[in-house]
Amino acid sequence: MSNLSPTTTAEPCAPEPARPTLQMIPGRLTDLGGLAIRRLLPRTGRRLVGPWCFFDSYGPLSFAAGKPMDVAPHPHIGLQTVSWLLEGEVVHHDSLGLAGTAVPGVLNLMTAGRGIAHAEETPAQNAGRLRGVQLWVALPEASRAEAPAFASHRDLPRVELDGGAATLLLGCLAGARSPARAFSPVVGADVVGAAGRRLALPLDPDFEHAVVPLAGETLLEGQPLAVDTLYYLGCGRREFVLESGSRPLRALLLGGAPFGETILMWWNFVARTTEEIVAAREDWQSGRRFGDVRAYAGARTPAPPFLARPVPR
Repeated sequence: MSNLSPTTTAEPCAPEPARPTLQMIPGRLTDLGGLAIRRLLPRTGRRLVGPWCFFDSYGPLSFAAGKPMDVAPHPHIGLQTVSWLLEGEVVHHDSLGLAGTAVPGVLNLMTAGRGIAHAEETPAQNAGRLRGVQLWVALPEASRAEAPAFASHRDLPRVELDGGAATLLLGCLAGARSPARAFSPVVGADVVGAAGRRLALPLDPDFEHAVVPLAGETLLEGQPLAVDTLYYLGCGRREFVLESGSRPLRALLLGGAPFGETILMWWNFVARTTEEIVAAREDWQSGRRFGDVRAYAGARTPAPPFLARPVPR
């Protein structure tokens, strides 16, 4: 997915881990080529959760015709894209010539590394429904020059918990490990809880965590949590207890070791210097480095303007 509302300058994102806390980060409404989305990361007051640096949520929506998801070819560097659907279908095509259809239960994971281009769109044969999330994971310095790659994961671990269960997208949880490749200590899990039950989630106390309610009724200490709102939990927790109301809850658990590096984010790039961003932008505009997404029928996305201003340290 492309960031269609970038600033003209790079945005520094530094780790700011906190002791156990509860910080509410409402989503900001924006637009992705006509598709309304809610951006939860990066936001003022919370740029990173472990290596997680970007979170868009979209839907639910119903449609009878057209392509509500139609993101033309665009470039990425320095990150992994994590595409996860609750309803519907999204097809991925990239400049490696690889393709994969994300549907509920199937994780699409793309590693941009030193550079890749991809497109995402609703297929012609579809369910007429769409609801999903896309997240980015910043690659650490040691892995930023990795060769680009793409994989669809259909057999993700399911962790049974008292009061519910979790599908493990990335990293480790309760002794289970996702087959999806990760480059930092991380966890990402889709959590469901039965109506009227308590759900205790085991956490790594060395990680910082956040939870995002996706559907149903989610309560914390008797207080309802809003859907598509990020609740930052800080570090040092060994467990987090959610409760569901009269409807089952569904939420996304995110976490990871505090990242330890300051990144620069601009458009679809995760970098360390403005010079790196300038070079990647020029390469995209000139048709270098990223390759072509030949399976997409349409023009690629031009890079927006960028001002290479000094970034405060």
